[in-house]
Amino acid sequence: MSSTGGLSRVSTVRLTILVTVAMVAFAGNSLLCRLALKHTAIDAASFTTLRLLSGATMLWLIVRLRRRKESRLAGDWFSAAALFVYAAGFSYAYITLPAAAGALLLFGAVQTTMIGYGLWLGERLRPLQMLGLVCAVGGLVGLMIPGFSAPPLMGSVLMLGAGVAWGCYSLCARGRGDPTGVTAGNFLRTVPFAIGLSMVMIGGASLDRAGIGYALVSGALASGMGYVIWYATASVMTATSAAVVQLTVPIIAAAGGIVFLSEPVTLRLLLSTLATLGGVALFLSQGQRRQQSDLDCSP
Repeated sequence: MSSTGGLSRVSTVRLTILVTVAMVAFAGNSLLCRLALKHTAIDAASFTTLRLLSGATMLWLIVRLRRRKESRLAGDWFSAAALFVYAAGFSYAYITLPAAAGALLLFGAVQTTMIGYGLWLGERLRPLQMLGLVCAVGGLVGLMIPGFSAPPLMGSVLMLGAGVAWGCYSLCARGRGDPTGVTAGNFLRTVPFAIGLSMVMIGGASLDRAGIGYALVSGALASGMGYVIWYATASVMTATSAAVVQLTVPIIAAAGGIVFLSEPVTLRLLLSTLATLGGVALFLSQGQRRQQSDLDCSP
C-alpha cells in the first residue's frame, strides 16, 4: 500500500469518527434537555441560562487557547438574539415534547427555513426538489395534526419557532470569517438575554445538582465542543454532504430517547421521520446551488 493511500484512509477514518462525535453531541442536546426537564427539578429558564453561559465559557477558552491571529471573538447582537430565541424555545419546548419528536421538529424547521430563504432569493426548483420540499413539510404537518400520539401543540410550536430562529442564526453567521470565533462571540452576547429571562422567571426558578450538571454538559460539551468539532469536519466536506450528514441527528435522538428515556416509538413518528428526512435528502441531492444547503453549525 502506498503512503498516500494509507494517509487517505487514516484521514477518512478520522473524519468519520469526528463527524459521528459531532452528530452525537447535537443529538445529545435534545436528550440532555429532555432528561433535565423531565427527571430533575431544574426549570427551563435556568437550564437555558446555564447552557448558554457554559457554552460561552467553553468557546471563549477555545478561542483563547488557539492563539491564532484569525481566531478572535466576533459575532453581532442580531445573531445573538436569534441564538437566544433558539435556546429558550428549545428548553421550554422540551418541558412537554419527547426527545425524538422535538429533534425532528427542530431539524425540519431549520432546513425549511434555509430552503425558504433560497426560494425568497429567487432559487428555482427542479420537480424532484419540489417533491422533496412537499414531503418534508408534509412530514412535519403530519406529526402535528391533532389526534392520538400527536406531540403537545404548544411544545411543537415552540420547537418550530426555535428551529426558525436557528435557521436565521445560521444564515446570518454564514461566511463571516472564523466560525468558532463568531459563535463564541454570539454565545457571549446571549448571556445578558439569558440572565434577563431568569430574572423575569425568578418566581418559578428551581435548581438541583443533577439538573445543573445536565445543563453544563449540554452547554460546554454538546454545544461548545460539538460546534468546534463540527466546524473542523464541515470545512473539508461539500455543502450538500454536510447537510445530508445532519439527517442522522433526529435518528440518533430518537434512539437515545428509546434507550435512555424509555420513550415509545409511534407509527406517526416513524412516518413523519421518513417523510421529513427523506424529503430533505431528496431536495439536497437535486440541488442546483449547493451553497443554499450549507449550515455553518447545527442545533
